[in-house]
Amino acid sequence: MKFQPDTLDGVNVITRLEPGRLWVASTPFAHSVLVPWVGEVQDWQATGFGDLAAAHFERIGAFKPEVVIFGSGPRIRFAPPALMRSLIEQRIGVETMDTGAACRTYNVLVSEGRSVVAALLI
Repeated sequence: MKFQPDTLDGVNVITRLEPGRLWVASTPFAHSVLVPWVGEVQDWQATGFGDLAAAHFERIGAFKPEVVIFGSGPRIRFAPPALMRSLIEQRIGVETMDTGAACRTYNVLVSEGRSVVAALLI
């Protein structure tokens, strides 16, 4: 599915998602990523939902976002709260949804000027 967001200077925008790949602006990614509202998109070492560990979520806190949008893959799956403990302790909100919905929600939040990180399993 292709997204058609307004141009947002200096902000990361997810422009396209298809099975096995997504684009941030014009750059394709074929692996799980962390997409901060500004700055460099980073590899997220989680290759699938079953590989998630607390360390994956601890990395996200360094961005100091208001909220994290967790895209759990092609279907919604909730990670155990123990894995997200570091974010909870920092009072960072986490919303879980399938990756397609996470991409759309992330784009809405960045268009509103929110400090958000999308943690996306591809």
